[in-house]
Amino acid sequence: MHSHHFLQSAVIFLLATVVAVPLAKRFRLGAVLGYLLAGMVIGPSLLGLVGDTERVAQISELGVVLMLFVIGLELSPQRLWVMRRAVFGTGLAQVVVCAAAISWLGHAWAGMDWRAAGVVGAALALSSTAFGLQILAERKEAGSAYGRQGFAILLFQDLAAIPLIALVPLLGHMDGGPVSPFDLGAMVRVVAAILAVMVGGRYLLRPLFRVVARTGSVEVSTATALLVVIGTAWLMALVGVSSTLGAFLAGLLLADSEYRHELESHLEPFKGLLLGLFFISVGMSVDLGLLLREPLLVLGLVAALIALKAVLIWPLGRLFGRLGAADALRLTALLASGGEFAFVVLDLAWRDHLLADAQRHVLVLAITLSMALTPLMVAGVGSLLGRRKPRRQPEFDRIEADAPRVIIAGFGRVGQIVARALRAQGIPFVALENSVEQVEFSRRFGGTSLFFGDPARPELLRAAQADSAEVFVLATDDPEANVRTARLVRRQFPHLKIVARVRNRQHAFRLMDMGVDEPVRETFDGSLRMTAQVMRALGMDEQRVTARIDRFRAHDEKLLRDQHLIYDDETALVQTSREAYRDLQQLFEADQAREASESSGT
Repeated sequence: MHSHHFLQSAVIFLLATVVAVPLAKRFRLGAVLGYLLAGMVIGPSLLGLVGDTERVAQISELGVVLMLFVIGLELSPQRLWVMRRAVFGTGLAQVVVCAAAISWLGHAWAGMDWRAAGVVGAALALSSTAFGLQILAERKEAGSAYGRQGFAILLFQDLAAIPLIALVPLLGHMDGGPVSPFDLGAMVRVVAAILAVMVGGRYLLRPLFRVVARTGSVEVSTATALLVVIGTAWLMALVGVSSTLGAFLAGLLLADSEYRHELESHLEPFKGLLLGLFFISVGMSVDLGLLLREPLLVLGLVAALIALKAVLIWPLGRLFGRLGAADALRLTALLASGGEFAFVVLDLAWRDHLLADAQRHVLVLAITLSMALTPLMVAGVGSLLGRRKPRRQPEFDRIEADAPRVIIAGFGRVGQIVARALRAQGIPFVALENSVEQVEFSRRFGGTSLFFGDPARPELLRAAQADSAEVFVLATDDPEANVRTARLVRRQFPHLKIVARVRNRQHAFRLMDMGVDEPVRETFDGSLRMTAQVMRALGMDEQRVTARIDRFRAHDEKLLRDQHLIYDDETALVQTSREAYRDLQQLFEADQAREASESSGT
């Protein structure tokens, strides 16, 4: 019987997803809103097809746990330190300012006790990490200026939720009852658990993954990855700390591991499915009956929450985040709603008698509706700011090639030169180009293994036999597409040597994050050749020109490697650039002095 009910629920969830998500995407509303609508339809408020919303919510929380683990994988401790200004500057300012404003309104206008107002203010100051990151990924804006600021703020909010959850039980009861005493033993257990995760992650997990990798079993690798994430989350929950913090710490400690990309590829399908289930469970929790009974109260709270946070976040994005007006508006639309951690905080506040049951229900409904509005607000702001719609493309080519040794992504000027050199030497290759016009133009000249398709699609790379190729050439001229393709290749085809064309230093830094050690800067060599011609025209002899150009090349390549470690810190970048200029000037002056000494000696 239980098996029958489980299968029935699974069919309902999958059917709702298959119907609602494509419809939402067709109207450019995003997958997140599709999941929410699916949850509302099958939940108790409408059709009532699934009644046990609490159990669904418990299972779906694994999606948030896996997402925080993957976030940790994307950050190394060194990178987190570099991002400290955005995380602990803009993020801290956003949480403190929004929490203080909402708490004051709750105490002064709603008549809440100061402890209840403080908890509600802190809870509503948090935004949805699951919604925000999913929307950024869908819109391919995670690497934009506002996307990086949004990620930093959401990261700080997740960290801030941990002490907030621990603080709620200490605030006592609404009726003025005694405050719970400080539990030293609980604090010791929390610290010990965090230390255990940190020490275990550094000294035990890497040898464990090394042993698992030797088995050559994909199933065992996947099971090990899930064991690490869920086990760490369970350990943290056992001592009374948020399971998401444990997952984030585990990912952070494995960020520099050679198994990072493999772990990410194993967990990606589970993360996507469980996050979808999480969004559905949020939709199922919407009490439409309360909305019908108290529409003015609920909708007024939603409007007040979004308006207040928007008024505060926009100037913070401008001042602390140093964003332009358009990007600050995008950041505001992304973060103005409530978040999933607020559900946990408000539930704890209700259990500890800080909130009445009616207050909790109204706040939870307002937060849920505000989260449901997030995809609409982001899409609306994007349309308002003139975001270009992607052009519909025809179906991709069917690839038929004999064991290529090289795959070329992008067949513009750079890709064509690489292809000509390979073809002249009889080296088999496959070229992939996403522009129909470019493919049609290049095929007129014949003699190329060129196919139309998006190199960032895994099925296309498998059809191009990337699993047996040796080198992957990234020759596309779109930095975002370039980085996206490199990330995919690193995850699914880690054996491929990536040779990448980059447009500028920021583009190079992002590829270097993924292990592309020697990105080829498309204008660097040409600029040095022009500089050499200028020096010759000024009368310098060939030996001196060659020495100066070699000196500049070595100095700039070293600077690129050094700045890769700090490229998220604009102040440090400016400082190192100035110092590098002075160092280079001194090197050239020393060369001139030596040359003058040698000339006088002769």
